[in-house]
Amino acid sequence: MDFKTLPPIKKPRLEWLDALRGFTMILVVAYHVCQQGFMMPVKVSSSMPFLVLFRMPLFFFVSGFLAYKANMTWNMPNLGKLTAKKLRVQIIPTVVFFLFAAAVIRTEPNFLTAVDTMFHSTTKGGYWFTLALLYMFIIYYVFAYIESKLKWKSCVPIIILFIVSMLLYESCYLPRYFWWAWGHRPAVHESWLHTTSLLQVMQYFPFFIYGNMVRRYWSQTQRIMDSKWFFPVLVVIVIFCTLDVLKWHSMRMEWANIPTTLSKFILLTIVFMYFRHYHQYFTRMTWIGRSLQYIGRRTLDIYLIHFLFMPNLPGVGNFFDANRNNFMMDITLSVLIGLVIIGFSIITSNILRISPFLRKYLFGK
Repeated sequence: MDFKTLPPIKKPRLEWLDALRGFTMILVVAYHVCQQGFMMPVKVSSSMPFLVLFRMPLFFFVSGFLAYKANMTWNMPNLGKLTAKKLRVQIIPTVVFFLFAAAVIRTEPNFLTAVDTMFHSTTKGGYWFTLALLYMFIIYYVFAYIESKLKWKSCVPIIILFIVSMLLYESCYLPRYFWWAWGHRPAVHESWLHTTSLLQVMQYFPFFIYGNMVRRYWSQTQRIMDSKWFFPVLVVIVIFCTLDVLKWHSMRMEWANIPTTLSKFILLTIVFMYFRHYHQYFTRMTWIGRSLQYIGRRTLDIYLIHFLFMPNLPGVGNFFDANRNNFMMDITLSVLIGLVIIGFSIITSNILRISPFLRKYLFGK
C-alpha cells in the first residue's frame, strides 16, 4: 500500500466546543426574545444586563478560536479560496434573509422603506452579526497571509494585532475624543462606520483575536487554566468588576469602560473553562451534549432564521417592569421561548436543506 496516497487524518472535533457554540446561540436567541419579543429594555430585565456582557464576545471568541488553521499553507490561491468561500457563505444568506425579513415582519408602509430603515439601523434588523464576522475573517486571513511571509516566527505579530484591536475597541467608548464613539452627538448612526457595521467590528474584534490566540497557544493556555491560582483570581476580579458595571458605577469618564471590558473577557473565559473542564458531559454520549452540539453546528441557520419567529408579547415586558428582580423567572422564560424558536428555525432549515442548491447558497454547505 502506498501510504503517500492516503488522505491526511483530520483531528477530531472538540465536542465540548460545539456544545459551547450551541449554548451561546441559546443565549443570543434568548436575548432577542427578551428585547424584541417582550419589548423589554435591557435595564428592565434582571438577567440580560449580566448575560449581555459575555454572550456576543463569547460568540466572536469561538469564531476566532476556530479561525486558526495550524496546517494551512498561506499563499495567494488559498487566501483567495478562503475569502471567496466566506463571501459566499456570509453575504448571500444575509442578503436573502435580510430582504425576506424586511418583506415579512417589518411594519413600514412599503418594502423599500423597510429595507432602508433596516439598513440604516444599528442592528440591520439583527443581521449585522454575519456582516461584521465576515470583515473579521477577511482581516484575519490577510493578517495570517502577511504573517506567514515573515522570516521570523514569534507571537509578536498577533500580539500587535490584539493591541491595535483593543485601541480601536476602546475608542468606541470615548465620546469626548472620537466622533464615532457611542454617546457622541450627532448620532453615531449617521456615520459610514455605522452603516457598514465596521463600528461593530471595532467593538468585538478583540474577542475574535483573543480566541485565536488561545487556540494558537493551546498547550500553554491549558497549563494556565489548570493552575491552582488562575481560576480563583478570575472569580475575585470578575465579581468586583461585574458589581461595578451593574450596581456601583464607581468608575467615571474615560475609566468607566475598564470594569466592563474586564468583565467581558473574564466571564467568557470562565464559561469557556467550564465547558472544557466538564467536557465529559458535553459529548455525543449525553443528551445535553448531543443537543447543544447540534445547535452549535447549525448556528448560521438559526441566526438567520430565528428573527422570523419572534413573538409579540409586550405584556411580558410590562410584567417584569412592574415586578423587578426576578432573575430566574426572567431568564427561564426567555430561554424556554428561545428554545422553541430554535426548534422552529431548525425545522425550517431542514426543509430548505432538502434542495442542494439552497443548502449551498443559504447555509454554506
